[in-house]
Amino acid sequence: MKHLSIWIAAALASLALVAIAGALPAGEKGLDAKVDEPARTAKAELGKPAPDFELKDLDGKVVKLSDHKGKIVVLEWFNPECPFVVRNYGENGSLRGQAARLAKDGVVWISINSGAEGKQGTGIEKNRKAKTSWKMEHALLLDEKGEVGRRYEAKTTPHMYVIDAKGVLVYRGAIDNAPSGKPEADEKLVNYVDAAIADLKAGKPVAKADTKAYGCSVKY
Repeated sequence: MKHLSIWIAAALASLALVAIAGALPAGEKGLDAKVDEPARTAKAELGKPAPDFELKDLDGKVVKLSDHKGKIVVLEWFNPECPFVVRNYGENGSLRGQAARLAKDGVVWISINSGAEGKQGTGIEKNRKAKTSWKMEHALLLDEKGEVGRRYEAKTTPHMYVIDAKGVLVYRGAIDNAPSGKPEADEKLVNYVDAAIADLKAGKPVAKADTKAYGCSVKY
C-alpha cells in the first residue's frame, strides 16, 4: 500500500505539471518548448511566396519586404566593388537607371549587400559612395550575417529576383544574357528583369523564370 500511495502521488504531481504548462501562454511553456519558425527559415522557391525579411538600410532604417505588399518587387544582390556590378551600372549597362525607370511604373527595387564585415565591397561608406555615384534612389540594405542572402540562395553579384504583386517569386537569375558585356553575335540583348515585369504587366506567366546568374561570388 505504501508503494501504491507513492506511485499515485507521483502521478498526480505529473498531471498537475501538465495542466500548469497547458495554461501558460504560447512561448512560456518551459525550456523544452520548441519555437515554430519555418516561416523565418524557409528558402525561396520559384512559384511560391517569397520569404519575408527585414534589414537596415545605410541610415539604419529597418526595411521589410512585407512593407511592399501589392507591388512588384525586384531584389538585386549587390557589391559596389564587383567588376560585373560596376560594368552593369556603367554607361550602357543593364542596371544603369533601371530601378528609377521601373519605379515610375510602381515597381519597388531593393538592393542587398550580403557581404560579411571586412569583405570586398562591404561597409556603410563604400556602399553610400556607390549609391551616390550611381544615383541609386532605391533602398540599399546591408545583410552582413548573410541570413537573407542564404535564404534566397543568392550566389552572385548581381543576382536578380522578381516578386509579383501577390508576393510570389516569379523570376530568379541573371540581369541579362550578356555575361561578357555583350550578347552573342546572333543574339539581341535581353534584360531578363524587364522581360519578367513586362509579362506580369501583360497578365501573363513569366516566360523565362529561371536563368543562370553571373558575376562575382557573394562574399559571405
